[in-house]
Amino acid sequence: MWEHIKELLNETLITIGKTQLKVSSIITLIVFWVCVAFVMKIIKKSIYRIHSFDEAKKYSIFTLIKYILLVVVLVLSLEIVGFNLSVLLAGSAALLVGLGLGIQNLFSDYISGIVILVDSTVKMGDVIEVNNIVGTVQEIRLRTTTVLTRDDKYIIIPNSDLTKNELINWTHNDLASRFDVTVGVDYSSDVDLVTRILHDAAAEEQGILTKPEPFVRFNNFGDSSLDFSIYFWVEDVFRAENVKSRLRYKILDKFRQNGVSIPFPQRVIHKAAD
Repeated sequence: MWEHIKELLNETLITIGKTQLKVSSIITLIVFWVCVAFVMKIIKKSIYRIHSFDEAKKYSIFTLIKYILLVVVLVLSLEIVGFNLSVLLAGSAALLVGLGLGIQNLFSDYISGIVILVDSTVKMGDVIEVNNIVGTVQEIRLRTTTVLTRDDKYIIIPNSDLTKNELINWTHNDLASRFDVTVGVDYSSDVDLVTRILHDAAAEEQGILTKPEPFVRFNNFGDSSLDFSIYFWVEDVFRAENVKSRLRYKILDKFRQNGVSIPFPQRVIHKAAD
């Protein structure tokens, strides 16, 4: 019986050049992958039990370890099935050089992914703005980052775009971000009343934080209006445009109740002489 088992294990399935893929190699490879999957689960549980790291940091650490292990596992898997990597790399050196020149951008994306995962410039759950796109980071992979926009659309951004272009991370320090709404009123308006209305409207909006306290700034004497801005802080940065919209509704309603008018731009047209 043992003889039959040995014969079965030594049975050659595929021969590629001088490499013979045997049944024993396939079984060893399967057992190896199962062990790796088990080790990955243990590593993930261990990392997510660390209370000193937030969820985004844990995700970055585990993702980086996962990709490093995958490279090691791939190399060891080729060795298990009998491939001589040194001969394989030496024989394909010219091909690899040509291939490398053709995939520079792809390689740049991978390096950028490693940089992002290591220094945590962008973390899962962050609200970022890049290329005039605002969205929440849903997933960071080695080559791309998936972002959910305010229009509930998923955008796949190459990681090199996040490292090379100007990027605004609204939640980098886990603090609320400041926004503002600007409005112009008629020159005959009571500026104290306008200031009080803007304060009251901000106080009634639940999406606006009370601390730091919102404040009003008299910005400018415009061409047709006195220009005011109400500045406030929002915790749900991703939906800040909804907060600004509701605040504008409140301001307009209070202006109408108190007789404060928002003037139309005025233009004086002179008739040319004959």
